[in-house]
Amino acid sequence: MFEYAPAPESRAVVDIKPSHRLFVGGEWTDSQGGTAHKTLNPASEEVLSEVVWATEADVDRAVGAARKAFGVWSALPGSERAKYLFRIARIIQERSRELAVLETLDNGKPIRESRDVDLPLVAAHFFYYAGWADKLGHAGHGLDPRPLGVAGQIIPWNFPLLMLAWKIAPALACGNTVVLKPAETTPLTALLFAEICQQADLPPGVVNIVTGAGETGAALVNHPDVNKIAFTGSTEVGRRIARSVAGSGKRLTLELGGKAANIVFDDAALDQAVEGVVNGIFFNQGHVCCAGSRLLVQESVAEELLEALKRRLTTLRLGDPLDKNTDIGAINSAAQLARIRELSEAGEAEGAERWSPVCPLPERGYWFPPTIFTGVAQSHRIAREEVFGPVLSVLTFRTPAEAVEKANNTPYGLSAGVWTEKGSRILWMADRLRAGVVWANTFNRFDPTSPFGGYKESGYGREGGRHGLEAYLDV
Repeated sequence: MFEYAPAPESRAVVDIKPSHRLFVGGEWTDSQGGTAHKTLNPASEEVLSEVVWATEADVDRAVGAARKAFGVWSALPGSERAKYLFRIARIIQERSRELAVLETLDNGKPIRESRDVDLPLVAAHFFYYAGWADKLGHAGHGLDPRPLGVAGQIIPWNFPLLMLAWKIAPALACGNTVVLKPAETTPLTALLFAEICQQADLPPGVVNIVTGAGETGAALVNHPDVNKIAFTGSTEVGRRIARSVAGSGKRLTLELGGKAANIVFDDAALDQAVEGVVNGIFFNQGHVCCAGSRLLVQESVAEELLEALKRRLTTLRLGDPLDKNTDIGAINSAAQLARIRELSEAGEAEGAERWSPVCPLPERGYWFPPTIFTGVAQSHRIAREEVFGPVLSVLTFRTPAEAVEKANNTPYGLSAGVWTEKGSRILWMADRLRAGVVWANTFNRFDPTSPFGGYKESGYGREGGRHGLEAYLDV
């Protein structure tokens, strides 16, 4: 096996400001009492910039700006709103290299993923919902559906820009205005998106971005003039939000955690399945809510599949996320790294066998090697709890019925994967798996035309596709 020479992407394409203010009413404004906090590059622990954490008064100003803009924005014909969304999509495409590098610096994910997966999908979502803006009467929600008003949106740190697109694009297409809070560890691409809104001449107040942590999010959730909350993040926080909005009349969609089963039958194309398993759990360092973190493999091919999987893991390259050859980037934060380590140690303590390829880790930054656990029981914490890291638990099954029973033995229900050459078996499994998305002979494939969401503790509501419009219409 030959060695790849370093192929670093230049960070010179991004001009990172030393500090950022809040984006309210179409302008950059100072906080009313908020404190500045550093945002780090998780691959090096280098300080990238300082952002202010918005106070309750700041959130109130942002909601007021969104409410003021709602009358003008919702009154525009859908074809006019579509023009703005198309314009935003084109600017995203034009600035995609800059956005991809900034996303990688702030998040830690490999530049190949930011460049080749995230950014094309971000632009595609704005293009897609621009197409719906003047066709809402044909979406199946009545002939003249109306927007809800002000949407409060809270996004996570694993796909900062993509989650922004999932939420802002349909909200604006339907005629709503937005106050968005990015994750405290990854605010920079959302703030750059605010510049794109200015570049697109989006009317002031249609999109407002307030940075901060949990207190800022709580102020947004509890604001009396917000009509809808959309949240993507942990199940624990989702529960708190659901309790907060209960009885308030606010609409709510939640996309929460997952513990997806990736199910491989003995007739599957094993080389293809191995690639799907790797993509399912090691894509974005496992920082994926629908990650295939439980591998269920039929006993008769378990040994063969595991040998092939281990060989494949020895070829993965961990290191500088800006290197175009990197497969495994940095863990997003010290807190998340501690969580991954805690659950991995629990897996060993409970009797599972841990394996990782020889993988030197950089001295600075937050890193964790791709890891496989075999001999896993369904009672083990690593089989029950969301690790949200590059950690795979392997279990076996004998019959399709046993595979379904084990796959559904989780409080989550976001996604699943089925690997088999039999179409009838795929349909049989999909009908019985309690998962919002079931992939057949693939994993982690997304498209703006397809709805995404979960069951049980993975939340409720759908984002993407025609179904994603319903969350932002008064139906």
